[in-house]
Amino acid sequence: MSYALQTHNLVKKFGGFVVTNGVSLEVEAGARHALIGPNGAGKTTLINLLTGFLEPTSGSVLLQGKEVTQLAQHQRVKRGLARTFQINRLFSELTVLESVLLAVNERQGLSAKFWKPVGAHTQAVEEAAELLRTLNLLDVAHAQTRNLAYGKQRLIEIALALAAKPSVLLLDEPAAGVPTSESRALFESIAALPREVTIVLIEHDMDLVFRFADTISVLVSGALLTQGTPDEIANDPKVKEVYLGEAAHV
Repeated sequence: MSYALQTHNLVKKFGGFVVTNGVSLEVEAGARHALIGPNGAGKTTLINLLTGFLEPTSGSVLLQGKEVTQLAQHQRVKRGLARTFQINRLFSELTVLESVLLAVNERQGLSAKFWKPVGAHTQAVEEAAELLRTLNLLDVAHAQTRNLAYGKQRLIEIALALAAKPSVLLLDEPAAGVPTSESRALFESIAALPREVTIVLIEHDMDLVFRFADTISVLVSGALLTQGTPDEIANDPKVKEVYLGEAAHV
């Protein structure tokens, strides 16, 4: 079995407080893998450890079977690991196409030449436009980011992450702050991404999680409680007791 992302006994302590407690996680290549759990379960901390934003107290992180525990964030991006955040980080004054083009040029080492006319970046423009097409954003390509609905802005952030050509994409609450009327379309666009991109996401909306994920890991108090298919998780008495009842699901 091929794993896109793994952790071995990952621990993170802040002083005497254990936030991540011996998490060993295996994410299959091409998976749609959700991390769920009560508030304070350590989900975002785990994402920060995976991306190199935080350094683990002990344990290891492997990407495509190779250890990346000591690599900086930008080095992990170059190895194929990209992420989004709970709160979007966008260029509000730029158009959607300009934003994605900037990210494509950054990957290609051309960001210093971004001032050149768009026509000077033909290949980069084509790549950016294809990303927008994939995420159903072509119709707003020339709109300023700040003028778009929040659901569209979250898709732009995903497009920026995909511009790095990741093999693994980590999504930290992609539907956070997105109205229900927009969140379904958001997840439909995410679900349509090619399976060459493994997706790991944190999300509190259990309806979205159970429709999207093929594997779910449940974190409680920084530790991995269990992992399984959506059906297995929905019917697990331990999960119902510590989380799903609280989330008003099943």
